[in-house]
Amino acid sequence: MSMAPPLSSAAAINEQPLISSGLVYRLTGGIAVLAALTVAITIGGRWLGETISLAGHTADVTPVTVTIGEDTLRLASNTIRFPSERANGTAERVDLYLTWPQMQGYSDADRLRFDDISQSSSLIFLQISQSTMSRDMSGRLEPIYSHLMEGDAFAGPHGLTAHRLRADAGYSDEVLLTAPRAGAPDYVVRCILPASPEQATSGDCQRDVKVGRDLSVLYRFSSNQLGDWQSMDAAVQDFVKTRLLNVPGATGRPARGG
Repeated sequence: MSMAPPLSSAAAINEQPLISSGLVYRLTGGIAVLAALTVAITIGGRWLGETISLAGHTADVTPVTVTIGEDTLRLASNTIRFPSERANGTAERVDLYLTWPQMQGYSDADRLRFDDISQSSSLIFLQISQSTMSRDMSGRLEPIYSHLMEGDAFAGPHGLTAHRLRADAGYSDEVLLTAPRAGAPDYVVRCILPASPEQATSGDCQRDVKVGRDLSVLYRFSSNQLGDWQSMDAAVQDFVKTRLLNVPGATGRPARGG
């Protein structure tokens, strides 16, 4: 025959908490950890999202001084395409990207022009390096390109004359476009001309020019911009010349946004 516990024991049992203080502390600690993780994920996700959306771009216009061979340039950070090249000092080359026709670097206002591939045809891409050849593209027309042409010349876009290049010379699908210029060597550019403007890319034309003491400036642009060939060539050369520190009269400026 079992006996009921004393009233004091029953009262003690009834007064014990349903959840122990140790469990409360553990639950509180767990909630705090989860809250901290949530904040970290939120902040980290926002930072990662901004980093991905920038894709290496910067709106910072802080000047960067770069020496390439015998020439020194001062360039705004937001005109330099790759983060690793936004450093003062000596370099083998520097890659730039600019809006056309504004000749400005990356900005928040123009973000889509740099991020949206459908709008990238409004950009110009420059690669500045020490010259490895004594002549630029215009200077190579007679001694080199004239020997690589095949067939008759034909009318190209925007008043340019088109010349087919031999496939065995390594210029597959490319044509050479030329135009005479008063008081200057002929304009020369190589392009892969698309079947329609919608098929143009941001770099299906390229031309190189000599600037400064010993710089070669290779610039690429969309064939949709060929109508601006004269003003673009002048703008590219002026952009680089005015940022040279070793040329008399040059300001070495990076203007606002580039």
